Amino acid sequence: MARMHTRRRGSSGSDKPAADEPPEWSDVDADAVEERVVELAEQGHSPSEIGLKLRDEGVQGTPVPDIKLATGNKVTEILEDNDAKSDVPEDLRNLMERAVRLRDHMDENPGDHQNKRALQNTQSKIRRLIDYYRGDEVDEDFTYSYEKAVALLNDE
Repeated sequence: MARMHTRRRGSSGSDKPAADEPPEWSDVDADAVEERVVELAEQGHSPSEIGLKLRDEGVQGTPVPDIKLATGNKVTEILEDNDAKSDVPEDLRNLMERAVRLRDHMDENPGDHQNKRALQNTQSKIRRLIDYYRGDEVDEDFTYSYEKAVALLNDE
């Protein structure tokens, strides 16, 4: 499949191996994993960072290779159940952070046309993602602007 904003083709990614149950060397209690997920979310970590921390550090010294296999729920589902979910989805938040950084760079360097194009592409992705999330994850009347993005990112 071709890339969205360039004419190049991307390389295909790797797939996770199919597994129905957690490996026998990772015998961590599901409740302990959920407690650790909520604890890391309260410290301000995103769902992807939580997954990496549990993979690397684990719970009580035992790594957790796959949270969904260990608990039966995804990280975001665990956060929803415990009311620790973020207001903005992680992918939208990351794009907004990038757009704010690019906009600040453009204010300092108005002649940087390559980054002006990158800012336009990023804002386009944000608008499409907002349309995708509209009603479920994002308010029905939400529209993207630089000021709203800065306010949202500073609130969290």
